[in-house]
Amino acid sequence: MSGVEIAEYGFWKSPITAEAVAGESIRIQEPRIEGGSIYWLEMRPRERGRSALVRRDRDGTAKDVLESPWSVRSTVHEYGGGAYAVAGRTAYFTDAFERRAHAVRMGAEPVSLTPAGLWRYADFVVDRRRERLVAVREDHCDPEREAEASIVGIDLRPPGGQVAVLVSGADFYSNPCISPDGSRICWLQWRHPNMPWDSTELWVGALAGDGAVEHARLVAGGPEESVFQPEWSPDGVLHFVSDRTGYWNLYRWSGGRATLLHGREAEFGQPQWIFGQSTYGFASDGSILSSYCEQGRWRLGVIDERGCLSRLESPFTQIESVVVNGIQAVLVAAAPTRPPELVRLDLEAGEFETLRRSAAVSDDLRAYFTQPRPMLIESQDGEPSHGHYYPPRNPDFVAPSGEKPPLIVRLHGGPTAAVGDGLSLTTQFWTSRGFAILDLNYGGSTGFGRAYRERLNGQWGIVDRLDAEAAARHCVRLGLADADRLIVKGGSAGGYSVLCCLAYGTEFAAGASYYGIGNLLDLVRSTHKFESRYLDRLIGPLPDSAALYEERSPLHAVDRVTSPVAFFQGSIDPVVPKDQTEAMVEALRRRSVPVTYYLFDGESHGFKRSRTIRVALEAELAFYCTVLLRKGVRC
Repeated sequence: MSGVEIAEYGFWKSPITAEAVAGESIRIQEPRIEGGSIYWLEMRPRERGRSALVRRDRDGTAKDVLESPWSVRSTVHEYGGGAYAVAGRTAYFTDAFERRAHAVRMGAEPVSLTPAGLWRYADFVVDRRRERLVAVREDHCDPEREAEASIVGIDLRPPGGQVAVLVSGADFYSNPCISPDGSRICWLQWRHPNMPWDSTELWVGALAGDGAVEHARLVAGGPEESVFQPEWSPDGVLHFVSDRTGYWNLYRWSGGRATLLHGREAEFGQPQWIFGQSTYGFASDGSILSSYCEQGRWRLGVIDERGCLSRLESPFTQIESVVVNGIQAVLVAAAPTRPPELVRLDLEAGEFETLRRSAAVSDDLRAYFTQPRPMLIESQDGEPSHGHYYPPRNPDFVAPSGEKPPLIVRLHGGPTAAVGDGLSLTTQFWTSRGFAILDLNYGGSTGFGRAYRERLNGQWGIVDRLDAEAAARHCVRLGLADADRLIVKGGSAGGYSVLCCLAYGTEFAAGASYYGIGNLLDLVRSTHKFESRYLDRLIGPLPDSAALYEERSPLHAVDRVTSPVAFFQGSIDPVVPKDQTEAMVEALRRRSVPVTYYLFDGESHGFKRSRTIRVALEAELAFYCTVLLRKGVRC
């Protein structure tokens, strides 16, 4: 092992720098196919988090449709998505700043379609027959009331600017979709206190000659049933995903009834945090290309007209944003050895082609990459939880004999979300420095069926915490982690779980909370409409459960926190306002608990700017080095 240094785990030097993680990576979202061209969005940290709309033509050339500072991003439900649509050579989009709907003809300047005001738009679909856009609109004009949601039509005929409400009355809408012959429209809607993965309704209506919606009827969904991605086939048959069997499976609606197209203990849907999600599409031969998740791993399959699924071999284990047009498809996919990529699939040849990578990975860096190991962990309540364990790896270093690595248990947000095993430079940043990582899909995560998702109902702050502690102990028992150097980190809902681990448990030596929740009652009073009743299921309805909200709030248990904590927060976060973090920081400092706090000006919920991502990573590393300091060793 000539040239290999002996150094304590956690203090290895690595060429995978915070600058490389923050500056060289992009996020690829919302692919579309139109007229032989492929479109997508790129979130670019180096451009202050700008979301650029990109077009790739048949000849392989790719260029931005809009120049900086245009940023194509929706803020409906705060999390956005569904920010653009394309018809012919024209793109219709909403921007991150004015939040109006615009049109841009390729090579021309954008033109505003809607008046200035406190309206937000998402989920665009082009109604070619009536020369209009159909979209979900969120009305924030009355500050004394909740934002009002509706489905609207935006007239594209000169002089334009006319916006007509087509559907209203529910608390939330998504997925307006017009049938191929233009005669019908379908959509999803739901009401408080439900989130879309709890209960949604699928409606279908006729479109009158003037474009109004008539004879609307409920065709699927209801209490305890979540419907996802309604879509018309090319011959006008409505398809959708429903979890009425306990898993999100694919159905078709015909002859006035819904028929299960293919049943499997797998998820063909996802939690609808954002607009524009897609897991399936129709090929020219009448089959359906679909992604589906079995026990946390995503696959591709082709479903024929009889409902038989043939698995399509692919190199990917994370798949999202599946869009199909004729004999080709585009999707965003990743694997343990590949960061997220924009991929084109030739359906006839079964061949994959990478069109765009989210990060450039050199062969030199690959030598420092570790591979995930799937992990099944028995929790304290006897239920299993699922994780991906990443051991430390660095060809330049080896730890002293007998030493075990520090372990970072990472808790995803949501909490109704999931973490896959696709290659992440952020993960490799830590493992190449001698940290072990455990990405945990604790009870409440998606990808494992409705029952697993509902383990968190009424138990938020308990099940997630106990699963995190059980996972840490499991790694210690297997000799994969140092029992004295266990760290827990997470963002948003994951940040709340971090603070619960530190306030109500004793397993972890340190924690890092990214825009985490400290006071549940304050969160309910200050958060946005989409999540304002989320805690009715996760904790309990108010006011009857007010005492439980206080009992589960880490702010009210700071006297039990003894481990150091690092906090990272955006100054304009509308989901978890900075007051949440600052109340925790102040309370811990009063008790002389070691605290590190970074507030990033102009950042919202989920950091987007290159400098913020770099500074946060470097600060988190410095914090851990201080916590893990031994024998005068420095990072």
